[in-house]
Amino acid sequence: MLPIAIDAMSGDHEPREYVAGALRALSDDQQMRALLVGQPAQIASQLAAAPGSVRSRIEIVPAAQVVAMDEAPREAIRRKKDSSMRVAIDLVKQGRACACVSAGNTGALTAMAHFVLKTIPGVERAAIISAIPAAHGHTHMLDLGANTKATPEQLRQFAAMGAIISRNVYGLEAPRIGLLNIGEEDIKGHEIVQAAHALLAASGLNYVGFVEGDDIFSGDVDVVVTDGFTGNVALKTMEGAAGLIADRMRQEFRASWLNRLAGLIARPVLRRVAAGLDPRRYNGACMVGLAGVVVKSHGRADGVAFSRAIATAALAARSGLTAHIARALHERGSPT
Repeated sequence: MLPIAIDAMSGDHEPREYVAGALRALSDDQQMRALLVGQPAQIASQLAAAPGSVRSRIEIVPAAQVVAMDEAPREAIRRKKDSSMRVAIDLVKQGRACACVSAGNTGALTAMAHFVLKTIPGVERAAIISAIPAAHGHTHMLDLGANTKATPEQLRQFAAMGAIISRNVYGLEAPRIGLLNIGEEDIKGHEIVQAAHALLAASGLNYVGFVEGDDIFSGDVDVVVTDGFTGNVALKTMEGAAGLIADRMRQEFRASWLNRLAGLIARPVLRRVAAGLDPRRYNGACMVGLAGVVVKSHGRADGVAFSRAIATAALAARSGLTAHIARALHERGSPT
C-alpha cells in the first residue's frame, strides 16, 4: 500500500472538498492509503458515507492548527508546528508517508517543505512543476510559484530537473528545454535571463533557447523554465483565459434557438475539447528538488481536482521521482 499524507484543512475550501478528493483517489487506486491530517471531528463527519473498502484504507492523523492562506511563511514555521500542513510534511520526513498533498498557502508550504525535508544535494531551491496542455500533449513548466525570484544558476537547476522528469518519468529521450522570455532573439530580456541563457547553452541539455508565452502550447518545446513569479502569473492567466472562453461559448450557444440547435449538434466535440482542457485534470504540481515528494494543489480545487493532485503525488512516489533527480544529478556531478 502506498501511504499519502493529505492536508485536509488548508486551502480556500472546507475539508469537505479535500476529503471528497481523497475518497475519489482511493476509489481509483486500490493500492493507495490515505493519512488524512487535520481536526478529527471535521474529517470524520465527511467519512460517514464512505464505503468500507475505502474507509479501511484511511487513517486520521490529528493536527490542531491550520495555516491561513494569508499567513507569513516565517510565522507559519515558528507558530504552526501542529498545523495540518506541517504534520503532513513531517509524516513524509518520518517515513510514514511516501508523499504529501496540500492545497494551502504556497509560500508556507514551500518554506515548511524546505525546512523539514531539505533539498537534494546540488539543488539550491525546489521548484513547482506541472503539466500544461499543449499541441503535442503537454508541456512541463517550472517554476510555478515556489520562488518569486531565481538566480541564473537556479534557473539552470530548474531546467536540469525538468529534463530529468521529462526523460526518466515521461520517457522523452531528449526533452527540448526553453527559457521563457519576452522574445526569441538573443538580445532580448533582462540580465538574469541573459545570464541563464548562457549557462543553459553550455549545460549539455537539449536547450533550444528563448521561448515566448505562446510556445508553451505550440508543441515546439517540452520544458519551459522561468522564475516562480512569472510562472505563477502565466498559469493564472491561462486559467482565466480558459474560463472566459468557456463562459463566452455557453453564452453564444444560449443566445437563440438556432444557436442552441448548433450547440446540441456540436456537444460531443465540445465535451471532448472541454475534457482535454479542463484545468482540474492538470491540478497538482510537484515541488521538485526536495528530499521527499510534496504536491501543491490549487487552493480552490474541488473534489475532482484535488483527487488529481493526489494521483500526481502517487505517480511521483511510485516512479521514484526524488531518487531519479538525485541519481541523475550525482552521476553528472552537477545540476546539468
